[in-house]
Amino acid sequence: MGVFFRKKNSLEITVMGKLSLIGAIVALSLAFVDTIWAVYIDFFVNSIVLVGLISAFLTLVSFLSFFLIIPIIEKYSKSKLYYVSLVLFGIIYLLFAFTQNLQMFIFLATLVTILLSLRIICYGIILRDKSSERQLSRNEGLNYTFLNLAWLVGPLIAGYLSEKYNFSLIFILSAIFIFIALTFFKFSKIKDANIKKRVDRNVFRNFLDFFKRRDRVLSYILSGGVNLWWILIYIYMPLYIMRSGLGIRWVGYFLFAVPIPMVLFQYYFSKRAGKIGFKSLFKIGFFIPFIAALICFFLIDIHIIMFILVIASIGFAIVEATTEAYFFDILKGKQALRFYGPYNTTIDLNHFIGNMCTSLVLIFLPFNFIFLLYGFFMLLMFLVSFKVKNIVEKRRDGRLN
Repeated sequence: MGVFFRKKNSLEITVMGKLSLIGAIVALSLAFVDTIWAVYIDFFVNSIVLVGLISAFLTLVSFLSFFLIIPIIEKYSKSKLYYVSLVLFGIIYLLFAFTQNLQMFIFLATLVTILLSLRIICYGIILRDKSSERQLSRNEGLNYTFLNLAWLVGPLIAGYLSEKYNFSLIFILSAIFIFIALTFFKFSKIKDANIKKRVDRNVFRNFLDFFKRRDRVLSYILSGGVNLWWILIYIYMPLYIMRSGLGIRWVGYFLFAVPIPMVLFQYYFSKRAGKIGFKSLFKIGFFIPFIAALICFFLIDIHIIMFILVIASIGFAIVEATTEAYFFDILKGKQALRFYGPYNTTIDLNHFIGNMCTSLVLIFLPFNFIFLLYGFFMLLMFLVSFKVKNIVEKRRDGRLN
């Protein structure tokens, strides 16, 4: 409980506790939408391949956004930008509830994708700025545990409600939770005015400078591996479940179960990373989904496949929070303002790679071959893990960034 409270005449919620709670409420809203997202796009296009291509387009938009908004991130207060992003998120989700044609959907999806990039950067930098170096991996683990609690509950609710009612209700509910998070953030008084007087406006130079350091490149690749896997889980498995004859409620059950191992083990492994280092945990974490994907390739029963993929989440309980903590640990000074945006493009680059490769596989081969594809991706991440530095946070002198 010490993470959440400190004694100062009376119990008072700490900044990290407030931030994790706000992040969890936002994540719950996103979980509602992501549960139905692929099926919602499929409603417009009625094609798994087109769902993949539209998703690939949106990841390209997000990739460019992470670079183009760097000057904004450096120039303005991260807390104010985060607040604005939540306001616009809530409004756009309400508009989604009344969208009836593909063109309007793509327009709104493009806007919300840009805002998502802004929100991710602002939230991540605030969390980093409020953490000491010795406690960064622990705080990342705490944050991701709260996020995964939201991803635990969200799909179950969204799956039930979307089957009983319609997609519009899900978007309205998501908007309500965004506005709840907005209210909490307003009254939390969390401030982050970490800005640079000299703004880096050269997008191309920022991109090249980011990749000049080998340790940043390795961090970029490993974090991308985590995001590759979520493409399989949140885009293609819901479609596979529906086409296997199960209703959307089963999509909710599956996406409810996926975060359970992460909620149970993520905080523990994040603390372990701070004590023993990251390298061995990266190896174990990526090896588990590699084996799981290979097993799924040979299976037919959709229920057993879902079970195996849930077990594979143990690997991501090990690596999801620790990959981001490792990235922050290798930065110096105000480098986070300049490089956290480019770092997050690994989300979009790997979403693009995942969607394009999966779409190509599905054009020529049966669905089970995508398990072989993602098994290959995880094997690559396992091999890359041997190249990283074994940073141990507990050996450092603690200081507040």
